[in-house]
Amino acid sequence: MSEAKRQAAEKAIEYVKDGSVIGVGTGSTVAYFIDALGRIGDRIKGAISSSEQSTRLLRERGIEVVDLNAAGPLALYVDGADECDPQRRLIKGGGAALTREKIIAEASTQFVCIIDASKQVDVLGRFPLPVEVIPMARSLVAREIIAMTAGQPVWRQVDDGKGLVTDNGNYILDVHGLAITDPVALERTLNQIPGVVSVGLFARRPADVVIVGGQPPQVI
Repeated sequence: MSEAKRQAAEKAIEYVKDGSVIGVGTGSTVAYFIDALGRIGDRIKGAISSSEQSTRLLRERGIEVVDLNAAGPLALYVDGADECDPQRRLIKGGGAALTREKIIAEASTQFVCIIDASKQVDVLGRFPLPVEVIPMARSLVAREIIAMTAGQPVWRQVDDGKGLVTDNGNYILDVHGLAITDPVALERTLNQIPGVVSVGLFARRPADVVIVGGQPPQVI
């Protein structure tokens, strides 16, 4: 599986334009992309990072991390996914960076998603849907999700038994038991709940290109 991730990441380098600022996601597959990006770091102006984890990896490879507010619109964003359906709609947020990832995706002309074959599904929802919430609204949002869907929200914990805190200072609810047949509608509905910061459905703005690692990589 790690080899497939590396193959997808290496293929994504072909989409990088010289002299550009690159949006960079978060996760194990993206770590391979950052490795590859480091080898051509002199060809790009810098990168917009979606997480503190990716910021550290980029700087370790000598790539300047740029503020999105200063960069303006981006030509390219490269990120992984936890699930991908045949329409290139995604579930993301397993690494708890979904809000910043969604912002960068929205700011980018082209969104290239890099995955291995295990992330491909016919219907989204096998992977629990992450929802980032304001801490004071955690229980309220959970009750609203139960009332609106057939899903069961679970407060994401860390090893010490405390709630995971995102880079934005918020909590994550992972919604289990969904079969998401209309991801655009569900994304819109969940975003309307007071206290929801972002939903890990990338359906209104799906990936433009999906690269599935393999020998050779498959481009969808």
